[in-house]
Amino acid sequence: MTINTVWQHPSQLPVLKDDQVHIWRANLDLPDVEIVRLTALLSPDEIARANKFRFPHLKARFIAARGILRQLLGNYLSINPDQIQFEYSDRGKPQLSNSNPDYTLQFNISHSQENALYGFTYHHQIGVDLEYIREMPDALKIAQRFFSPREYKLLKESPIKEQRLLFFKLWTAKEAYLKAVGTGLADSLSEVEIKLNSDLSPQLQTIKGSPETIANWSLYPCPTAIDYVGAIAISPPKLPQQINFWHWH
Repeated sequence: MTINTVWQHPSQLPVLKDDQVHIWRANLDLPDVEIVRLTALLSPDEIARANKFRFPHLKARFIAARGILRQLLGNYLSINPDQIQFEYSDRGKPQLSNSNPDYTLQFNISHSQENALYGFTYHHQIGVDLEYIREMPDALKIAQRFFSPREYKLLKESPIKEQRLLFFKLWTAKEAYLKAVGTGLADSLSEVEIKLNSDLSPQLQTIKGSPETIANWSLYPCPTAIDYVGAIAISPPKLPQQINFWHWH
């Protein structure tokens, strides 16, 4: 696996090959004129969801996140972004409807504060998660309830100043996997056990108590801005050979 950890600014939107994963990052705090343009790309149900936000900046960020997703998918599928149709799992995970020209394209999206992360690949399940490293005074309580005993022990025995970063390293890795499989968080966090390597990169240790099931998955850290943590989960059948990181505008 080749991982280009440098965020690239493409002169034109790149082509996604079968053996590649493309990860995009975007800032969602956009000028009003851009939000208006992106709103025109959304479906009625997406606009209805946007209108449920009480605060204007959160509504604008949702519109930006979905509009940019549509633009990226439109490029990969070679269709107009407003023509893309989604289906949703029971847990609300979006995927391409089979009415699209190539619904083998898999994608996932995560956003935290003003930043968003997008992952795209063909034929593989993919999940991405991005979290702002915020104050977490109850991190140990959450870990004790939702993490494995070994994960909780790791946090509890770490210096207090390191606990917040380690908590989000574990959390993003868990959530990236759970988003890839489309499972809700509340009942599943404890079923996914993560090990942190010496460089703090995440590694799957067990899934539902079974070490064997991790052979079907790979976890990768995602380079992020300061004060953020990101993770990527990908499933075979055959692992992609390259991960590229792209910056949206």
